[in-house]
Amino acid sequence: MEKKSIEDGIVTLIKKAETELPRDVVNALKHAYEIEQGVAKTQIETILKNIDLAKKSERPMCQDTGIQTFFVSVGIDFPYINNLKKWIINGVKKATKKIPLRPNTVDPFLGKNQGDNTGDQIPYITWDFVDGDDVRIISLPKGGGSENMSKLGMLKPGVGIEGAKDFVVDEIIKAGGNPCPPTIVGVGIGGGADLSLKLGKKAILRPVGVRHKDKTIAAIEKELIERINKSNIGPMGLGGKTTVLDVHVEKAHRHPASLPVGVIVQCWADRRAEMVIHSDGTWEVK
Repeated sequence: MEKKSIEDGIVTLIKKAETELPRDVVNALKHAYEIEQGVAKTQIETILKNIDLAKKSERPMCQDTGIQTFFVSVGIDFPYINNLKKWIINGVKKATKKIPLRPNTVDPFLGKNQGDNTGDQIPYITWDFVDGDDVRIISLPKGGGSENMSKLGMLKPGVGIEGAKDFVVDEIIKAGGNPCPPTIVGVGIGGGADLSLKLGKKAILRPVGVRHKDKTIAAIEKELIERINKSNIGPMGLGGKTTVLDVHVEKAHRHPASLPVGVIVQCWADRRAEMVIHSDGTWEVK
């Protein structure tokens, strides 16, 4: 197993996420362009030109290259589990210089920038363990502007799902143009405070346009999209029909006394890419 090869694979993964927007997001933005008018149409046109230029020039599509965030599914028979965290951290350091990425990790007490996009608890990695001997890594560079619009509501259970839906709609409308819409919104309902927000972040990994497999939740997603888009906030907050490209909802069972609702907002640059590492050390980035 070549350590350098795997770390280079991590660099390739991050570069793809930073420079190539997934096809589902591009298609959704193209649809928005078709239905918008005036300044809203101009904003979407500019976004699409930026996406195309980033891919052709192999440069990040936004100056905020984000906090490097990863969702890792580890096959329990993968023979090098103990090396994965180190490979990811070293890959982030290399990517910062090679792509390059803007250094975005700042000590909250000292105000010192780490300079390489690593630091305490960063890169932010969510681990899961599955059958098999492959490792699947999803890169999700998370920009600060959209992350600042995240919200946690510890609602009273009596308000029910209707209250949860109202909370999501109200918070996205309050956010206005701050998260660089049109956005993708991830919603976690249930669990605890931390779990609801983690579910919200996990929800934005789902491709735009793909509904939840539970028909009840899928219907709620469609309702939230419609209600938010009626707000007329529009692209970049300048008015229009497209405030969100999609809303994805995930759930967890909750305590009888709590109804946590975590809202995670992703800007139009819904950056994500996927990598598979095989047990023999070979890898591919999708």
